[in-house]
Amino acid sequence: MKIPPELCARCKGYKRLCSLPKCPILEAFQAQVRAYIKIRGLEAQGSTPPSIIVGEYGYPEVSLYYMVPPEVYGEEARVYEDPVGWSEARASLGDIIRYRGELLSAKLDVRVDRPETLYEREVGLAGLSEKPVDSEVHLERMPVPSLKFDGITKPLGPRAPARLIKVTGNASLNPNVEKTLWDDVKASEAIVELYNRGVNVYTLQKLLSLGFLGRKPRRRIVPTRWAITAVDDTISRGLREKLRGAPEVEDSRIYYNEYLGNKFLIIVKPGPGRFEWLEIWQPRSFWIRGVGNPVVWRVYEDPRGNVSSMDGGFSAARLAVLELLSSHGRRADVVIIREITPSYYAPVGNWHIRETVRGAFTRRPLAVNPTLGELSSIIGEKVNYDPNIIESKLRLLKPGRTLEDYWSI
Repeated sequence: MKIPPELCARCKGYKRLCSLPKCPILEAFQAQVRAYIKIRGLEAQGSTPPSIIVGEYGYPEVSLYYMVPPEVYGEEARVYEDPVGWSEARASLGDIIRYRGELLSAKLDVRVDRPETLYEREVGLAGLSEKPVDSEVHLERMPVPSLKFDGITKPLGPRAPARLIKVTGNASLNPNVEKTLWDDVKASEAIVELYNRGVNVYTLQKLLSLGFLGRKPRRRIVPTRWAITAVDDTISRGLREKLRGAPEVEDSRIYYNEYLGNKFLIIVKPGPGRFEWLEIWQPRSFWIRGVGNPVVWRVYEDPRGNVSSMDGGFSAARLAVLELLSSHGRRADVVIIREITPSYYAPVGNWHIRETVRGAFTRRPLAVNPTLGELSSIIGEKVNYDPNIIESKLRLLKPGRTLEDYWSI
């Protein structure tokens, strides 16, 4: 969503003319000012959580942002980048904006075909650490507080070009990750192998983004947005392959969870492994502030993994579902309905989609083997949209079977 600047000029953050519950400009600006005043001259010290974002503008020459919360050290720094911890603690949107806004982003210009430079500077290793790493950043000029929100990556706080980034602490790497740094294997194979060994998705995203995966002569630094979706899709393909020929689930179940103004209704039912994603953006929610009616977006994926459209949110949610199905060794058809409400007033990345859907499966199902009438009632209760319209848009909720039902995946 782009709020017209003339509206912001009239509002000045307190009239709420944009109808958002809080002003995202003020929320982030206030957090960035707290980081700004802790900078001494052109230098700052602290522990990176770790947190690194690789941009995509100017590819193959891109910007890398190495983030440090000034004067915050050790375990206290972890909260500044902790998607799983945020979700488990039910951190508010304001909390997350504050954490990210207080991170100082020191910018390095790098070529994507020179990943070894990140290793030589130890910046890359710090980014893979399981614990916060003490660091110093020396800037070319004072950072100007500015906003950078994104629907896929986490928000980016005040930033300035780096004259020097000095990693003063020791990175603590997962032994499996450390071994992979020296392995000459395809990136996709390494991602699946590490995932199966318990390495979390967020570390895998950084491994790929920082250029530590792939055949050694062909390793590349990958923009963070691309790496996030690539890791989700790669792991999902691996899980689908494990489920090839597996029996279908025996029951239909409906799960629900909500977080950060996003509601997720997940229907898991017997079937060969199709997915359907319906995204409903309510008026005044972030990207459609000027639209008077809900905006609906649909993605469909067949049992072979052929998808109607690429969507990072769908990829994150699908991974969470496939993790559940893989743990039970069962295939299923899955419908995921996501409703985005106006209380989601600033995008903080798609990590919360993955974690909220994962969280739904830790809760008791809303229903087991519901009738069509019960299903419609649940949709009407949990989603602020006409259930008849929802059902008409969803192919997998229509009665009857198609040839796809008999495909083997």
